[in-house]
Amino acid sequence: MDFLGLFEKYWPFMALVLWFAYKWWNSKRVIAMLPELKKNGAIFVDVRSAGEFANGNAPGTINIPLQELGSRLGEIPKSSPVVLCCASGTRSGMAKLMLRKKGYRKVYNIGTWSKFLD
Repeated sequence: MDFLGLFEKYWPFMALVLWFAYKWWNSKRVIAMLPELKKNGAIFVDVRSAGEFANGNAPGTINIPLQELGSRLGEIPKSSPVVLCCASGTRSGMAKLMLRKKGYRKVYNIGTWSKFLD
């Protein structure tokens, strides 16, 4: 089977692998940037539900559940970098898209909240 045949047969699997590889790479990139982001006054926002946040969270993070984010934008200054987290990186990815659409320029998705503990 040639490459095109393999691609046609396995593209959903390859897309999934690429998606997880991107999430892993991006998370490592944001972790490496944390000292500089902290120095620049970054706000750390956990977009998990209040219950999830109560069961465990990283020190220094504030909890704004994803479904409340749109109505609580006033709590996040546009002038500061914003680092988002959640349980897996998916909700924080959606939060990043929302913030970017609302004019926030320095927005980063670290992925899971436990990466703040590393």
